[in-house]
Amino acid sequence: MSWQKELDELRRRESFADELGGADKVKRQQDGGRYTVRERVILMADDGTFHESGKIAGMAEYDANNELSKLTPSNFIFGKAMVNGRPVVIGGDDFTVRGGSADATIREKHNRCEEMANALRLPLIRMVEGSGGGGSVKTIETTGRANVPELESWELLVENIGTVPRIALGLGSVAGLGAAHLAAAHYSVMLKEKSALFVAGPPVVARIGQVLSKNELGGYQIQLKSGAVDHAVDTEEEAFECARMFLSYLPNSVYELPARGSTDDDPNRTIDWLIDAIPRNVRKIYKMRPIVEALVDEGSFFEMGRQYGRSVITSFARLDGWPVALMASDPYSYGGCWTAATCKKVTKFLDLAETFHLPVVYLVDCPGFQIGLEAEQNGTIKEGVRAMSA
Repeated sequence: MSWQKELDELRRRESFADELGGADKVKRQQDGGRYTVRERVILMADDGTFHESGKIAGMAEYDANNELSKLTPSNFIFGKAMVNGRPVVIGGDDFTVRGGSADATIREKHNRCEEMANALRLPLIRMVEGSGGGGSVKTIETTGRANVPELESWELLVENIGTVPRIALGLGSVAGLGAAHLAAAHYSVMLKEKSALFVAGPPVVARIGQVLSKNELGGYQIQLKSGAVDHAVDTEEEAFECARMFLSYLPNSVYELPARGSTDDDPNRTIDWLIDAIPRNVRKIYKMRPIVEALVDEGSFFEMGRQYGRSVITSFARLDGWPVALMASDPYSYGGCWTAATCKKVTKFLDLAETFHLPVVYLVDCPGFQIGLEAEQNGTIKEGVRAMSA
């Protein structure tokens, strides 16, 4: 007996999923200069390596003969893929179906994505747009409550933070749970002109008397300075490349060590200008980044969080091919003094280094903690104690 009929039906259902939210919604997405979630996966993954899970999960409609007439796919896709030749798990929100919100999602798919990364001990790359499967006004209308504090997949997410590298890319307007996914990532990127990040968007915020545009409320300039995201780029392709670069310094999970990369740099090389790089006059400032770039393997300096806690530079780099977590004082910001924001940045960075077994290199030129009224109002001493204990 042949199973061809069942296989044909499976292919038909998969064809529904390929349509995403429908031709009109897909066109609107593309006309706005944004890729669809399936296009993003193709660009992120090595060619032909994405193996999707749960593709036909969705909301079905049947005709009078109990035959499937329509399938609206879940607004989240995920699966296993290869990125630069190494296995990863990729998950992405489909904004063409209810803006990625909870009332059109299947929660189990989000859970399975986190579980897959954990069980296979693989890095997780989340491409976020909309509310990331989180609650919406529609959810409150149908259930009578919000999703806080109950978030089914949050415990899985927290477990993965301490187990596998988590990368989040904000590729449009991101709110609620979607914003939390960016904040909870080890590395996060947003687009300069097409992304915004906030707990709630302008229409909701307007109800508390604050009338703001998306960029005024949560544009990249706001979120880079707040430390909510690490980097901002112009295009989605650049965001995907940032994810690849970040991942190249880390192991697949805490159960492995970072891999040594190839390098043509001579570890015993001499750089003559370094002898004069730091002024003898302690009142004179100098540029630290050229010094860092000269010390590490050529082209390996990868800075994160440049606009936040600016008195300390935090970056990945390589020394003789080995990945390291490199910190360096920046005299151009408060003379290198640690502010409250700097302390938070250092704490997060050292936690990341410890989690994934990266040696820490620190180029120190720090006169101490920031002083004054602003420092006290920001709780600098409290954050400083945490940073010194990290």
